[in-house]
Amino acid sequence: MTSGACPSVVESPKKEEEEKEKKEAMENNKNKEGFIPVHGGYRNLITYQKSEVIYDGTVYFTKRFFKKYDRTIDQMVQAARSGKQNIAEASMASATSKETEIKLTNVARASLEELLIDYEDFLRTNKLPKWDKEHRLTVRFRELNKTPNANYQTYIRAIENPEPEICANSMICLIKIVTYLLNQQIKSLEKAFINEGGLRERMTKARIDKRNKK
Repeated sequence: MTSGACPSVVESPKKEEEEKEKKEAMENNKNKEGFIPVHGGYRNLITYQKSEVIYDGTVYFTKRFFKKYDRTIDQMVQAARSGKQNIAEASMASATSKETEIKLTNVARASLEELLIDYEDFLRTNKLPKWDKEHRLTVRFRELNKTPNANYQTYIRAIENPEPEICANSMICLIKIVTYLLNQQIKSLEKAFINEGGLRERMTKARIDKRNKK
């Protein structure tokens, strides 16, 4: 009777021990992280994944619609590559320099905006309409963009469409989506930098925390 009446009294030391172990594990994990956070997972970034589609689409587009030695080909492909590469480099730099991460993300955005102008020039010089955000095909493209783990094959019917108007406008839609996401990313990075500082601040905090534990 007595042993069965108060199970909580018997279990409480065990619970206390478990809580203690949890706290110790959390503290150990925190110490392992140090002042250099995990970084470099750029392949998981939606912005990188879509910028890769933009690069591949631009290579296809320029080969199809421009003459072989047209300088526009190199300019557009380089702008698309710069967007993709700078997103990757920004992610890899994130551990040691928020300033560099912000700068490279800005470069990626600027490169893609330059590429956007080239696609708009193509439409204008070929007297093709540019879709507005309410255009039925823009709305359809936004729905297509919600596809999980989207890759080049997801957009291939739009990018490699027989109609040049659809090809160029589809690329414009993709670029606008990525530049919007990069704008949001930059705002988030700037906020994090203001609140948490960069590597020097984290190093200083780590030294102070260690000194306080002594």
